[in-house]
Amino acid sequence: MTEWLQLLIGFFVANVLGYGGGPASIPLMYHEIVDRYHWTTDKEFSNILALGNALPGPIATKIAAFVGYDQIGVVGMALALAATIVPSAVALIILLNLLQKHRQSPVVKGMTLLVQPVVAIMMVLLTWQMGRTSVESAGLWQSLGIAAVAYWAMERKKIHPAIVICIAFVYGAFVLSGVLF
Repeated sequence: MTEWLQLLIGFFVANVLGYGGGPASIPLMYHEIVDRYHWTTDKEFSNILALGNALPGPIATKIAAFVGYDQIGVVGMALALAATIVPSAVALIILLNLLQKHRQSPVVKGMTLLVQPVVAIMMVLLTWQMGRTSVESAGLWQSLGIAAVAYWAMERKKIHPAIVICIAFVYGAFVLSGVLF
């Protein structure tokens, strides 16, 4: 199978099945990008995800653009973006019309409520995978310390996540790399 077709299929599958947007599609993208097609490693995916979270806009499109460009340049970027955006846009138009017609239906309400635990488990699994990669790279205590500081900064001090991610980048670049110490 040609690489451009793999990009189309990989990002199409991840985003069509990613009910709930970024949080649901990121674990699916991880599976396609790292496990299935081996376009990146765990560590590289973590870096792409962190950088994508630091930038404005939807995370899935930033991941798709980066990986597509990394694989086959501008054409790859366009294909990955199209596979990410077009199915969602078409489904959104169709589903919004259906949901508008049946918004009071207990079936529709049940569908949207009961899929939430599945999305939550997918996020837990992705967090576990990224946490394991972090511990392997930086060590247990360093990873726990960074996680605690990030939690404190975002939840207690209400610092924007993009700023916390940028600070973590700087910390990693200078401290974890051994440049300063």
